[in-house]
Amino acid sequence: MTPPQRQRRHLKDGPPPEPAKKQGEGKIPERLYVLTGATEDGDRAELDLVTLIVARSDAPQSATPEQAALLRLCIAPLSVAELSAYLNLPYSVVTVLLTELLTAELVQARAPIVRQALPDRSLLEAVMHGLQKL
Repeated sequence: MTPPQRQRRHLKDGPPPEPAKKQGEGKIPERLYVLTGATEDGDRAELDLVTLIVARSDAPQSATPEQAALLRLCIAPLSVAELSAYLNLPYSVVTVLLTELLTAELVQARAPIVRQALPDRSLLEAVMHGLQKL
């Protein structure tokens, strides 16, 4: 026994249904420029994808919604790549917004914590000698 199948009804007098849009189609590229605003000098802070950003204070009243969202997210240290993903904005737009926040001293940029690739040789030798004495 097969379950009953529903049939799609079409409007007789209405316009035909619109075709499905492809991903990325229909987005307005001017909106990204509006988000970042017009910068006087065009310089950006040198931010890597792994640079950690930490908020220094709460969002001021004059902050844009995107800047306020960045400040809320940066209560705990987050990388620029994570901020870009959480806000669903391109990396370039996030760097422009962060540059404005850095110049206003609302956020602080920290270099990522880099671990040494190889441990110290003297430490390994000390551990080896200690294990041999056991």
